[in-house]
Amino acid sequence: MPSVKPGVVTGAAYRDLVAACKQDGYALPAVNITSSSTMNAALEAAANAGSDIIIQLSNGGAQFFAGKGIKDAAAARVVGAVSAARHAQLLAEYYGVAVVLHTDHANRKFVPWVDEMLKWSEKAYAEEGKALYSSHMLDLSEEPLEDNLSTCETFLKRMSAIEMSLEIELGVTGGEEDGIGHELDTSIEEIDPRLYTRPEEVEEAYRRLSPLGHFSVAAAFGNVHGVYKPGNVKLRPEILLESQKFVAEKHGLGDSPLDFVFHGGSGSEKAKIEEAVGYGVFKMNIDTDTQFAYARPVGEYVEANDRAFKYQVDPETDKPYKKQYDPRVWIREAELSMAARLEEAFKDLGATGRSVTKG
Repeated sequence: MPSVKPGVVTGAAYRDLVAACKQDGYALPAVNITSSSTMNAALEAAANAGSDIIIQLSNGGAQFFAGKGIKDAAAARVVGAVSAARHAQLLAEYYGVAVVLHTDHANRKFVPWVDEMLKWSEKAYAEEGKALYSSHMLDLSEEPLEDNLSTCETFLKRMSAIEMSLEIELGVTGGEEDGIGHELDTSIEEIDPRLYTRPEEVEEAYRRLSPLGHFSVAAAFGNVHGVYKPGNVKLRPEILLESQKFVAEKHGLGDSPLDFVFHGGSGSEKAKIEEAVGYGVFKMNIDTDTQFAYARPVGEYVEANDRAFKYQVDPETDKPYKKQYDPRVWIREAELSMAARLEEAFKDLGATGRSVTKG
């Protein structure tokens, strides 16, 4: 697809990439990163898989990217997001992959974070002709629908002016994501109805937002952040199909007019993932699984080289351990493991070998 080239995609290129996913029946993993190391692992995985990728930061991930040594947390969240964007813009071209760059859940408390990031993108757009990010998310799903959509309208007008997209959330994704939401008890009999979005809510969002610019919808269909033991919360991807049909009939549109997002993808059944993709999901978030994939080999490495993490030089054998405790060694193990887990996600979503930069 000529409009989509290696690098961070915005505007028409981003919309074309989304359309290609839906047309060909696959989705892209949206991996949360927290550092240059985790971002590099994500880029490497996409290159290995011959796929494009969505890379995103939560507010905490952006703060960590900047460094916890910055005492002003609000400033760190902003400059961390800017630094990550610049890192992605430069390196994605060298990895040869198209990157959708996105920020994750921002509830009312973090609306100022989105506002400040947009100021940076507005400046970049004026000077360079391109925003720093492809899209940002506003997660105001725990507020009344009117408050949610009115704020989204305000931001989408501003974002459209610099060729950015907006992700919104309707209904509540269960669990907790970087301080937003709450831990979920999956054993309770009485399930919160907000865990399942109603088609009428989606249609109102479409009616109000589609004239303003491009947006995607994180609809709730029983999906949960994190990995929990089985319980009474069931994935119901058919809710997405119902919403697609409702909006299409109401507005005289073709099949699958909505661009859906699957939050809480870690630990989900592969058959349910495939079904959701068939109903217009182009993006599936993955964080919990990749965090574990990154961490596990570090623990294994430390166990296998325990004396190297106690002594620079072994007091009994005089053996120097610099080659063992060198961070480049064990961090690389973490990167390879995370990349391997992401390559599995590309396969599950049908994205392997589908990079539109090659077509």
